[in-house]
Amino acid sequence: MKVLKFGGTSVGSVSSILSLKKIVEREAKHQPVIVVVSALGGITDQLIATSQLALKGDEGWRTAFDAMVDRHHRMIDAVITDPQDREKLSGKVDALFEQLQSIYYGVFLIHDLSHKTQDTIVSYGERLSSNIVATLIGGSRWFDARTFIKTEEKLGKRSLDTELTNRLVSAAFSDLPRISLVPGFIAQDRDSGDITNLGRGGSDYTASILAAALNAEVLEIWTDVDGFMTADPRVIKGAYTINELSYKEAMELCNFGAKVVYPPTIYPVCVKNIPIRVKNTFHPERKGTVIKSHIENNGKPIKGISSIKDTTLITVTGLSMVGVVGVNRRIFSSLADNGISVFLVSQAASENNTSIGVKDEDAVQAVNVLNEEFRLEIEDGRMFPMHAESGLATVAIVGENMKRTPGISGKLFGTLGRSGISIIALAQGATEMNISFVVRGTDLRKSLNVLHDSFFLSEYKELNLFICGVGTVGGKLIEQIKNQYEELKRHSHLKLNVVGIASSHNAIFNRDGLDLDNCLEDLRASEPSSPEHLRDVILGMNIFNSVFVDCTASKEVAALYQSLLENNISVIAANKIAASSAYENYCRLKQTALQRGVKFRFETNVGAGLPIIGTINDLRNSGDRILKIEAVLSGTLNFIFDEISADIPFSETVKRAKEQGYSEPDPRIDLSGTDVIRKLVILTREAGYKVEQKDVERRLFVPDEYFKGSVDDFWKHLPELDADFERRRRKLSEEGRRWRFVATMEHGRTSVALKAVDALHPFYNLEGSNNIVLLTTERYKEYPMQIQGYGAGASVTAAGVFANVMSIANI
Repeated sequence: MKVLKFGGTSVGSVSSILSLKKIVEREAKHQPVIVVVSALGGITDQLIATSQLALKGDEGWRTAFDAMVDRHHRMIDAVITDPQDREKLSGKVDALFEQLQSIYYGVFLIHDLSHKTQDTIVSYGERLSSNIVATLIGGSRWFDARTFIKTEEKLGKRSLDTELTNRLVSAAFSDLPRISLVPGFIAQDRDSGDITNLGRGGSDYTASILAAALNAEVLEIWTDVDGFMTADPRVIKGAYTINELSYKEAMELCNFGAKVVYPPTIYPVCVKNIPIRVKNTFHPERKGTVIKSHIENNGKPIKGISSIKDTTLITVTGLSMVGVVGVNRRIFSSLADNGISVFLVSQAASENNTSIGVKDEDAVQAVNVLNEEFRLEIEDGRMFPMHAESGLATVAIVGENMKRTPGISGKLFGTLGRSGISIIALAQGATEMNISFVVRGTDLRKSLNVLHDSFFLSEYKELNLFICGVGTVGGKLIEQIKNQYEELKRHSHLKLNVVGIASSHNAIFNRDGLDLDNCLEDLRASEPSSPEHLRDVILGMNIFNSVFVDCTASKEVAALYQSLLENNISVIAANKIAASSAYENYCRLKQTALQRGVKFRFETNVGAGLPIIGTINDLRNSGDRILKIEAVLSGTLNFIFDEISADIPFSETVKRAKEQGYSEPDPRIDLSGTDVIRKLVILTREAGYKVEQKDVERRLFVPDEYFKGSVDDFWKHLPELDADFERRRRKLSEEGRRWRFVATMEHGRTSVALKAVDALHPFYNLEGSNNIVLLTTERYKEYPMQIQGYGAGASVTAAGVFANVMSIANI
């Protein structure tokens, strides 16, 4: 025998109630079934809301009442096809509504709504729905749950009289029909005979009571979800159904906000070792979740994450608490006596404070109760008035595999810390099955996502990218991400979500990820933006595993880095301005990233996609010392001096460098040596030396006056230099030498200059836009380490940025 429970959504529409019929009739072919149903979806809330209107003397209760009547009759007309059955059922339903209308009218007249009357009103939801379903399913027999589900009052609270209920259930179902139909939720006081109930969600409990009392094979909970999820799918896109849970794991998840099963449901069947199967009425073919005593170890440290919003943390503190027996008893007794539930407790070992978590709605009453309980201690200063902090959320990670597994708490703290999430309070039981902690409510979404990702509950690790700059480099980067997206999902289980894109004037954002096929068109049609607006939106979105990618040359965008790093957002910069800015600012950015546990990466600042900075860092981290750097760091300038010839004058080579995308948007930045100076400053700093741009000795090849005025003026006057360059070039050629613009650092002293190198020098045969770096170190002293390759170009620079992104993803 099976017990099948169907929730409000399962009887809330014509399609769902017809699906229910198919499920029940299929199961009944193999064995007897008891079907427990809730009220039509939303009806319980409407019953309560209508009673409140009547209580206030609001005539609107009549309209609300008529709407409920109309809804039930429309359901009957839609699903009951036999005219005689429809007429008979309509008579039953109308009789119930007549009773309900009389009760509402009484409340309206006397402006009084007792608990007894309210319990009676809400019972009509299940009484109505169960009669509809009983008529719909031919051959079923309807049972009145009030005749066998009995409650009693203990210490001011209503609870199940288990012994009496079990005895009455056994008697009621001694002759078990093929299909039994029972209204859930409803009960009856064993002494007075008044209608009572088992609490919101009590239909689950009704089904569990019946299953346990009758030793059912299984209890099936049919609802609108596939089962227990690893997390709330409305918050975490990658949440998925958990195949199996132990009774204890399910209870922990239920108690912390997972509303799949009403918590009291688990105990009766757990005692009898009856499994619970949670299934989806709308997708009955799906496996769902099985809850049982013994489950297979899936190797994952936790099973799921649950949360409670609207948490208030109340702290009871005072020196008089230390070593005093009975303080906590007074705290919990006084709250319990006033019907206030505490779901989290955190106490310092010093015993001078205890923090308790309650729902926001109970916070004011809880503070008043505790202030009154400890009034004398507060008055004479032995304790302080209660401190309450609201706007919080409680998160619980749950799983039996956490038992005696080292490092779970450490990973929890580290993961949250790197994401900039502070734990306000923490509680862990000795069973090691549940670690609960309190965070700010604004950090809840981020906490859930980062934990789901970190503890391998997600199928994919996610990295959320904000890309600033859609020019040559930014545009190529977006294209590379789009082309590589599916490959990374398939082979690296990594999802690169581009959640924001900004140009110099516009920005678009989407927490779920932008459509990269149409993003540039969407960007052009978007609202105006600014660097400050960009920063505010990024911080406001508060997305986990966020990375800001700067593909601009903007000083204003570089100024955002500090704020982003302080808020635990990693920064990848193709922009050289920040790393070559004042040494103090450079150090502050690196230190902030280190302290916050995020990354500040700028490999493409020097050499585009070449691993120059990474190599220097590896050498230093291994204990080596950089003594000297000699480098051709400008792909633009190397292209110019490699192209220049008797047929191609100097001005033409500059124009070609611009046209082929090797130069900066303003080529004067390259020709002035500014770009090379920035790169040399960055390399010198990464090599362990303190240097500012003004410290670099400059020996340039274009007169200063050419850098004044507009870009158009520059292009107009540039050919004036061609003749002199050709005369000097011809002389060098005759000597078997070539020009290279060389950046040099030796023991911290830096310089940039146009130098002539002969055929024996490593720089002589450097072609096109290639860069080359020679590193002389204590280990590589006689034969310097050489790094050479493409040092300019949108594609290779974008690839270098992409590599930085991947280095963060793979941490």
